[in-house]
Formats: sequence, structure tokens, C-alpha cells
Amino acid sequence: MTKTQIWTSAFLGLFILLFFLQQLTKQEDTPKHPMINDDYPEQSMTKELSGLDLINSFGCITCHGNDLQGTPKAPTLYGLSSNYSRDKLINYLRNPNSFMDSDRFKEFKQKYRNVIMPAYNNKDVKDLGRIADYLLSLQ
Repeated sequence: MTKTQIWTSAFLGLFILLFFLQQLTKQEDTPKHPMINDDYPEQSMTKELSGLDLINSFGCITCHGNDLQGTPKAPTLYGLSSNYSRDKLINYLRNPNSFMDSDRFKEFKQKYRNVIMPAYNNKDVKDLGRIADYLLSLQ
């Protein structure tokens, strides 16, 4: 064997030894972060929340205001039923960028500069449906 092969074998053997040592000394009861609750998946946590509760938890009031009447950052969320069906609103919430070519959003781009509506494609569609139902009921 050459010196290179010997050194490579030694490092590989040491790596394997350390790996098994780590597995043997690993603690099973690692402390969890206090905000993480593995007993309840995220979807089941939101099952009982209303559309308004979900709006608050998703942070919509940050830009649209506590009363959802709009702010200098974002438009009002009242009267959406004149522009959206339930499915169209859910699709918008999942991917707002796909709607940016319409005249309505061109106007919003001018009025609300440097503000981007976040996509909620990582949220449960049932939750988005509850949000859409609530928003469409606002007049």
C-alpha cells in the first residue's frame, strides 16, 4: 500500500469510529423548542379556526389593517366578491403573481409601490377556503 492509501484508510476508519461513537452516545430525549408541538400537526391546529382567526394568524392585518379596510401598504379587503369567485380568490392567495398582468393589479402596483403580496401556496387549501369565504362575505 502507498502512503496515500494508508492515510486515506486511516481517516476513513477514524470517521467510521467517530460516527458509531456519536450514535452510541446520542441522547434520545433532546429538549424541544417550547413553541414546537409535535403532537398536533399544523393542519389539525387550524381546523377549528375561523376565517378571521386565520387572517390574523397569517399576518394579513399587518398590511391590510386591523379592520381590513386597507392601509397605505395594501388595499381594502372589503368588496372582493365583485372581482372574485371563491376558487379564483383561493388561486390568488396561493399564487398572487399569476394575477399581476390584469388592469386592476397594474393600478395597485402604481398605488402600492414596493409592496409584494406573499404567496400562501404552503398553507392548507381548506384554510385558504375559510379565508376566502370570510373575505367574500365582507361588503
